[in-house]
Amino acid sequence: MNFTALSFTDVLLLMLGAVLTENFIFSKFYGCCPFLGVSDKPDKAIGMGMAVTFVMTVSGAVTWAVYYLILLPLKLEYLRTVAFILIIAALVQVIEMFLRKFVPALYNSLGIYLPLITTNCAVLGAALVNIQKGYGFIPSVCYGFAAGRGFTLAITIFAGVRAKLEFADPPRAFKGFPMTLLAAGLLAMIFSGFSGISF
Repeated sequence: MNFTALSFTDVLLLMLGAVLTENFIFSKFYGCCPFLGVSDKPDKAIGMGMAVTFVMTVSGAVTWAVYYLILLPLKLEYLRTVAFILIIAALVQVIEMFLRKFVPALYNSLGIYLPLITTNCAVLGAALVNIQKGYGFIPSVCYGFAAGRGFTLAITIFAGVRAKLEFADPPRAFKGFPMTLLAAGLLAMIFSGFSGISF
């Protein structure tokens, strides 16, 4: 196992980069389905962001362990995508049961988008990036957490923008979803300004 050696400072910069310069929504365009679907209200956006952050963090740890302790020794690396999807699906089921029991209002407001975390390419992307870049266990968990926080930041900011758009009076051709896509594009352009900063 050849891991990329990262100091504490490197891990902090990796996390900052995952939130800003490599934001999964605005830079990599992963996870756009829940981003557009759940960002209509700020409380739903924060709830979805917290759920995605939890799944990304825990899946970063579990997928790393499964890959390096099971798949790699058995020479089954080609099964990593399937294995990772199964792990993510199991984690989402745990979250779904928890929310249904303890936070039913959030569970009802997230609706169909909660099970869609299973197929959210941002969650799977974070797990695969950890393996492709050869991060160790701690950097993998930190990267998953930071990528989830970046997702939360993006969806929360966008929910605020969409709340303001309710009071806008755009031309008829831009009303509704076109205006939403235009706002998302403008936010992506703003976040691309961070790409000039090297971490």
